[in-house]
Amino acid sequence: MTPRIKALLVHLFTATGAVLAMLAMLAAVEEKWDMMFLWLVVALFVDGLDGPLARKYDVKTNWPTYDGELMDLIIDYLTYVFIPAFALFKSDLLPGWTGWLAIIVITYGSVVYFVDTRMKTKDWSFAGFPACWNMFVLVMFALKPSEGVILAFVIALTVTMFTNLKFVHPTRTQRWRAVTLPMSIAWTLIAGWAAWVDFHPESWAHWGLVITSLYLTFAGIAQQIIPERSAA
Repeated sequence: MTPRIKALLVHLFTATGAVLAMLAMLAAVEEKWDMMFLWLVVALFVDGLDGPLARKYDVKTNWPTYDGELMDLIIDYLTYVFIPAFALFKSDLLPGWTGWLAIIVITYGSVVYFVDTRMKTKDWSFAGFPACWNMFVLVMFALKPSEGVILAFVIALTVTMFTNLKFVHPTRTQRWRAVTLPMSIAWTLIAGWAAWVDFHPESWAHWGLVITSLYLTFAGIAQQIIPERSAA
């Protein structure tokens, strides 16, 4: 198989995220939240693989007529932002005006964040919360905190998008990668199980989501506080 064909296949693999987004949206319209999140978890898995594959097969050189980064951003906005925001609005987690405020804040803030050229730091982490609303909303469905807590998190995370607070990239941030990558994989698998059991309140997955989410949220900030050891 030639390098060009391999690069094309990577682009086509990325494009499957659009189909997964549609399947998730159809489930969301019918308020089948477990199925919606299962499709979003599969989309997250695809998103985690296509980047390393794109770099391995050098898609920019071998198939430059397709803009893989633009394709990825379009799909990410659907699966990371738009569909999770819809779910938060249509569910009973944020009723009334709180739901309206949340979807406006999430969709507006995230689209501005997505076009910010300063989104990535020098070590390929994210500058500000990377609009991973799919992960946030899934955890909210699992834990079901109060309306005020959810809304406070939505506003705080949106504000955080426009700060210099660092959030690790699951595959590209080299520092602590030996921990970050397993934590990211664990979060994905635990999230899939939580959705599979329809967020059963007694599921062990809730603790797993809490532990992995806390690490992924604060690891980058911890790296900003803890100085990196210089090579001997």
